[in-house]
Amino acid sequence: MLCVNAHFLFESTSSMPSLAFIAGVTAVAAAINSVAGGGTMLTFPALAAILPADPARLVIANATSTIGLWPGTLSATWEYRHERADHPKWSAWLFLPSIVGSVIGTLLVLVLPTTYFDSVVPVLILSAATLFAIQPFISKHFAKNMNVEDADANKAPRKKKLLFASCVQFFIGIYGGYFGAGIGILMLAALGGLGLGDTHRLNGFKNLLAMGINACAAITFILISLLTDSIVAWPEAGIMAVAAILGGFAGGRLARRCHPQTIRKFVAVIGFGLAGYYFIT
Repeated sequence: MLCVNAHFLFESTSSMPSLAFIAGVTAVAAAINSVAGGGTMLTFPALAAILPADPARLVIANATSTIGLWPGTLSATWEYRHERADHPKWSAWLFLPSIVGSVIGTLLVLVLPTTYFDSVVPVLILSAATLFAIQPFISKHFAKNMNVEDADANKAPRKKKLLFASCVQFFIGIYGGYFGAGIGILMLAALGGLGLGDTHRLNGFKNLLAMGINACAAITFILISLLTDSIVAWPEAGIMAVAAILGGFAGGRLARRCHPQTIRKFVAVIGFGLAGYYFIT
């Protein structure tokens, strides 16, 4: 079990400029999450920089980042409610593996050293960014056309393809619960061949899955904090939650006004940037 100095978890030792900095970073991160994912890449190091020295500081930063960013996924999901309204019924099958994976990943935070999973993070994100960059070619091969008609989108894909996507979502859920930076990119790449529609509809469904993954991770972290030693810096988490809601709304509106090609390029750039960061750190 983690040994945590709980004093600073309830009484913030961060200065007002530091808290304002965290709020600004969180708003930007939530906006990025609503477009492509990867906001954790901003909030995690920012929190690690301002939290007091503690053996479990990185775990605390991870848990606090997850809880603080989660409300932003709610607002981003609401912004995409119209694109989500006509999602086919079969897409609901992707929720269970995502949620189960998220709980497993969150529990792994407490039992595995971060080095185990950190070593594969750059490869995961780089692969996802590459897949999304070439997604039009992949979609032409599997779904014939990226911008499928609604009637085609409501037609369930082959069972093997849906089973494969469900398995992929399970592992994405594990990663999302463990750390989560770039899960949006991974999901966009994994879901692109299922015929869910254009990039805006795909983004709306991605935000819904991300909300479920982040909600399970946040709830698990909260329960662990209540039942054992707290692993959440609550003052910072509260400030982040408010900023994340504002950023999620802004990001959702910005993403829907952009052309699908613009979003695709933007997502790819974020992914390659994230991968580069993880490779050199």
